[in-house]
Parts: sequence; structure tokens; C-alpha cells
Amino acid sequence: MSAHHHHDHSHAPKNYNRAFIIGIILNSGFVAIEATYGIFANSLALLADAGHNLSDVLGLFLAWGASILSRRLPSTSHTYGLRRSSILAALFNAIFLLLVTGGIGWEAVQRFLAPSSVEGITIISVAAVGIVINTATALLFVSGRKSDLNIRGAFLHMAADALVSLGVVLAGIAILTTGWLWFDPVVSLIIVAVIVFGTWQLLLESINLALDGVPSGIELVAVRTYLEQREGVTEVHDLHIWAMSTTETALTVHLVMPSGCPDDRFLTQLCGELHHLFDIDHATIQVEIGDRNYPCTLAPHHRV
Repeated sequence: MSAHHHHDHSHAPKNYNRAFIIGIILNSGFVAIEATYGIFANSLALLADAGHNLSDVLGLFLAWGASILSRRLPSTSHTYGLRRSSILAALFNAIFLLLVTGGIGWEAVQRFLAPSSVEGITIISVAAVGIVINTATALLFVSGRKSDLNIRGAFLHMAADALVSLGVVLAGIAILTTGWLWFDPVVSLIIVAVIVFGTWQLLLESINLALDGVPSGIELVAVRTYLEQREGVTEVHDLHIWAMSTTETALTVHLVMPSGCPDDRFLTQLCGELHHLFDIDHATIQVEIGDRNYPCTLAPHHRV
């Protein structure tokens, strides 16, 4: 006997359309301004930050598209809907950002070898605007940063940008007061470090989810132990936990219950507790009586 219980998904993908639209408009405008003044001021720090902000605009578009797709209803060809698109968006965003940092780092090294003058006042003014815009954009996604990897990526990028812009302001001040041109490439390398630091965990988590890994924050052993301790359960096998999206987790399992499945109340309560205790939203449970004449071929741990 198998049963599938679907609960009200408190962590189902939320609608962040307004936040994405505002964030994209603000950052697109700022990228144009920052790139223009970066060329005018001959500042690699400004151009590097503009490139990073451009990647964030593209990342916002990608995350927005995935957010929309993840709310699509199931179909005959995609029985889970397109929820997994949010995982792919997080993965592509992480990869893209890391590629951008390689170019920034290379240019910074070249600037060390051949320093050139920059306009300190221009750097300070433009970057100060960036602090305001990036902070405002980050606040648009602050409510979803803990429950959605896709939204958290957008939030972290914007928050990091605000800090990076602060660093650019400090570089401009340092250049004005000391005349040391190497402050500009130093800030560029700091930007690289900030991006890598903020993106690396996003990359690891998105790869894990893309490979059907157990989502972070869920302990497989704890879930197995919980199931084994349910009344009437003598064995648990074929337990799988994976992410349907960046906000929803699924589980399938076989429970051996010699007396048979009690009733639907047991299944409903079990699924409710899995949701409450482990944040597992979508559980499919198969109940077996353990008849040795008809052993389950998926019982061995190495079988999938």
C-alpha cells in the first residue's frame, strides 16, 4: 500500500515580481551611470563594480524568470511543474558570477603592472550612489533570503554590492589623500574576494540540489530515526530526500509495518510532522507488511 499526501506548502515559491522589476530598473540605470563615469575617471574599480552590477542585472533577470517558472502548474510532460528551474537559476548565477571575477582579477593584476591616474572625486560620488541603490535592492529580497536559495542569491549579491561600493568610496578617499594609485587595483581585488566569498556557498548548495542531494539543514539520519520510531514500524528502507525547487523538499520512503497501514489518519499525521520537524513538504510513503515471500527489491541500501 502506498500513499501520497500533499500539504499546504508554506514554503511554496512566492511572487517577487515587483521586487525584481524595481531591482532591475534601479541597477540597470546605475550600471550605465557607473560605466560611463568609470571610463571618464579611468577607474578600474568603478568599471569592475559596473561589470559586477551588470552581471547582477542579468542574474536578477534569470532569477526572476525562474521564480515565474517555478509557479507553473504541473502538466502531463512535467508532473512536478517547472519548480526545478529555480535550482538551475541559482547554479547558473553562481557560475556566471565566478567567471566575471576572473576577468576582474586579471585586469586588476594588469593595472598593478601599469598604474594609471584616476579621478578620486568621481569614484567617491558614483560609488556613494551605488551604496544607496544596492542597499535598497537588497532590502527588496530580505524577507525571502532564508527560505529560498534563488532569492537568497539575489539578496546576497545586492548586499555584497553595497559593501563593495563602500570599498570603492574608501579607495577614492585614499587616492585623494595619498596619491597612491595602487589603491584602485587593490579595491578591484577586494571586489573579487567579496564576490567569490559570497558566491562559493551558493555554488556548492545549488550543485548539491541539482544533483538531488539532501538539502542543507536536513539530516537524513535524523529523518530515518524519526520514521523508525513510529508506532508499528519495524524497518525503513528506500528513503530518498531531494529538492523539488529552492523552496520545497520531497521525500519517498518504504515503511515496513507487519500489521499493515493503520489508516489515513496515520499518514496525514506523519506527513504533517515531517513538514513541521524537517521542513519536508511533499512526502510519498509506501507501506509494506514485510512478507518474506515477496521481498522488496529496493530494501538494500545500495539499491536505488
